Amino acid sequence: MHSAVLLIEFGAIILALGLLGRLAGRFQFSPIPLYLLAGLAFGTGGLLPLGTSEEFVAIGAEIGVILLLLMLGLEYTASDLVSNLKTQYPAGIVDCALNAVPGAAAALLMGWGPVAAVVLAGVTWISSSGVIAKVLGDLGRLGNRETPVILSILVLEDLAMAVYLPIITALLAGVGWAAGSLTLAIALGAAGAVLFVAVRYGRLISRFVSSDDPEKLLLVVLGLTILVAGIAQQLQVSAAVGAFLVGIALSGEAAEGAHTLLAPLRDLFAAVFFVFFGLHTDPASIPPVLLPALALAVVTACTKIATGYWAARRAGISAKGRWRAGGALVARGEFSIVIAGLAVSAGIEPSLGPLATAYVLILVVAGPLTARYVEPLAALVSGLSHRREDSAAPQEPVAPQDPVAPQDPAAPQDPAAAPRACAEPAAEREAASGARTPDEAVDAS
Repeated sequence: MHSAVLLIEFGAIILALGLLGRLAGRFQFSPIPLYLLAGLAFGTGGLLPLGTSEEFVAIGAEIGVILLLLMLGLEYTASDLVSNLKTQYPAGIVDCALNAVPGAAAALLMGWGPVAAVVLAGVTWISSSGVIAKVLGDLGRLGNRETPVILSILVLEDLAMAVYLPIITALLAGVGWAAGSLTLAIALGAAGAVLFVAVRYGRLISRFVSSDDPEKLLLVVLGLTILVAGIAQQLQVSAAVGAFLVGIALSGEAAEGAHTLLAPLRDLFAAVFFVFFGLHTDPASIPPVLLPALALAVVTACTKIATGYWAARRAGISAKGRWRAGGALVARGEFSIVIAGLAVSAGIEPSLGPLATAYVLILVVAGPLTARYVEPLAALVSGLSHRREDSAAPQEPVAPQDPVAPQDPAAPQDPAAAPRACAEPAAEREAASGARTPDEAVDAS
């Protein structure tokens, strides 16, 4: 009986997620907000609270986080990451300063304490790579000049996760400075070792993992990822970081084949993860934090636009490309929820989960809109400001004309005077008909 109820509940969840995903695809927006709303509906205080399958959904959510980070690591090679670190690190520093500080400041202003401030800083800092990549593809901007700048910022954020997640894990576990420093040292050492091995021996690793049989390739990559993620979590480094490092270590045909095979699994378990996060958020707790979430969303949307604009200007991109880069970076999504989920599981601050849910819901919907409309709005505002400057500029005074002296009919005619004599009757006719000269038209306006 228990297993039958489990199958019914889990089957209903998957079916509902599929229908919501189709609905989001029809209207061309990210399904993440719908998945979060589904979790709110199935969770405590929702319309249809689950009773049996919550534990199973929790395991699926952990696999979803692991697959999200694995697939992200498969997108990049170790050489790409090293190159981005060397050339784009100033943009990463500006990105962290402009977008993490508002979250930390908001948490401290609400009296949540330093640990919650570090968590909320990560929530507001990290953009959604999945949403942004989909939006760029939908808008046909993958070949634009500003797109490498956008991707570089996303890569730097993902690399920062390898350092940030061990820190936040140690803080949430309540370990001391010595243990926290040891955890960070292990994480940095593991990340450095993986990058070194991937650069020097990436081909050998990929050759070992690669297989012409899709079944064998799927089992080896998935088993290796979950194994490394479990070891990383046992060392208090974070399972997500371990999965990300496995993705970086793979390259070539192995990475391409694994990406193709794991994409459906990633989508399935990532959707389960968003539902699981919603399950632990009481819908009644969202309205009290809605205004702070909205204010934080407005502030950090502006700071993300400023980040993209500055980074694109540094790369020599035109003004239109700068605005497009800024607007594309606004969306927050899966990683903000991952960070907030760690804090919710640790029970740090009861209002943190509802605030993060409302915050992500706002920006995951606003992100595609800013990516599409920030550049046209900036052009419109710039055009209006130029018109106002032109109309407010003082007109140059017209120089007085010398009176024409009367000529003696018997005097010889000046050849240059003939055209002027012909023009005078025409000017008289225009004055008689009420026509304005160009200078008079400018003055009248």
